[in-house]
Amino acid sequence: MRTQSRRTPRALFAVAAAGTLTTSLLAGCSGAGAGGGSSAHSVNVLMVNNPQMVELQKLTASNFTKDTGIKVNFTVLPENDVRDKISQDFANQAGQYDVATLSNYEIPIYAKNNWLEPMDSYVKKDTAFDQQDILKPMREALTAADGKLYGEPFYGESSFLMYRKDVFQKKGLTMPAHPTWQQVADLAAEVDGAEPGMKGICLRGLPGWGEMLAPLTTVVNTFGGTWFDKDWKARLDAPEFKKATQFYVDLVRRHGEAGAAQSGFAECLNDTTQGKTAMWYDATSGAGSLEAAGSPVKGKMGYVPAPVEKTSSSGWLYTWAWGIQKASKNPDDAWKFISWASSKDYEKLVGEKAGWANVPAGKRTSTYDIPQYRTEAAAFADVTRDAIASARPNDPGVQPRPAPGIQFVDIPEFTDLGTKVSQEISSAVAGQQSVDDALKKAQKLAEAVGKKYEGS
Repeated sequence: MRTQSRRTPRALFAVAAAGTLTTSLLAGCSGAGAGGGSSAHSVNVLMVNNPQMVELQKLTASNFTKDTGIKVNFTVLPENDVRDKISQDFANQAGQYDVATLSNYEIPIYAKNNWLEPMDSYVKKDTAFDQQDILKPMREALTAADGKLYGEPFYGESSFLMYRKDVFQKKGLTMPAHPTWQQVADLAAEVDGAEPGMKGICLRGLPGWGEMLAPLTTVVNTFGGTWFDKDWKARLDAPEFKKATQFYVDLVRRHGEAGAAQSGFAECLNDTTQGKTAMWYDATSGAGSLEAAGSPVKGKMGYVPAPVEKTSSSGWLYTWAWGIQKASKNPDDAWKFISWASSKDYEKLVGEKAGWANVPAGKRTSTYDIPQYRTEAAAFADVTRDAIASARPNDPGVQPRPAPGIQFVDIPEFTDLGTKVSQEISSAVAGQQSVDDALKKAQKLAEAVGKKYEGS
């Protein structure tokens, strides 16, 4: 899963990540120790505010803390904000947080910089955790170039297309089993306005390397484009990259959600749940919320693989995983929390308390054998598992790449580069500049990064 020749010097990432640490406001204290008394043990956890994490926060005190006496202090922030805060704390090894939600993008970089505690010894001792049950793509994605394990997935995901089956039926439309992007654009035009206030499709337009650029880069890949060629030459002004970006911007401007330039995962999830969009291309993890008890669109959604053009598949590979900061003063307690949060027992707890469709899936083989899960998640379970299995992080396009990554380029500079490029393209989504102008600026930014790696 790793390209050995790529350089990830500590200095480069430290400069990008460093900043003045601010005092953290605990966004929710998960409770006191067992028996209601004060706990001698505590763990500080910094995590993204996705629905699965919010559910974890609700369940921790009455289950994990009650059983172990370990108090968990949560800080919960939106994706862009939490990434900034994690990079500051871990780059400086401040030790303010013991555990943080990290992705398969950050973990190999953080591991190389010696910011993370290896988990191999914990996994070896904790046989009940059953590391071999973790899906192979996830195990590989969280193992660094040194062969050591530095993360455990809380949930895993790829990307796919979600659509309103009932709306398509009323319009006499059929969703292809393996749609192309051109077919999706044509369908978006057909279903735009199918119901009052309904748009054809929701696509992220919110700036951020982990926001808009995630779906957009998968479109670039399957249209034949790439951020860099095998020699680190920037290719954002190449015809394939331009065609993909113009297609994406045109599609969301013509048939996408209102306020697209400020819409990320959360906004598209809300729009889809509220019936404001007929299709949504995004993370497979969104399906759990759409099919949850009480969701207005439960049972109305269909799910098909990520649309393609020149490639056989185009879904991304991603996991929100737990990492232990090297500077943590409580690594043993941190592992106990991680072991519980990513366990089979936790999945069962979520199934029983919040509904099986809400289980943080995409990480364990055994999840897909649970009868209750297969029943409640029948609409999307197999499509999700197949999408994860077919993801190709080392070969996501039509040409050789200098570094792994499907919806990102796995180098430290991509957080800054991707965010700046996304700001330019988001401006095009908002109608403030042309795609050509946005990509001219983006190309110069990418060229500066590529020059650092040429000849590596």
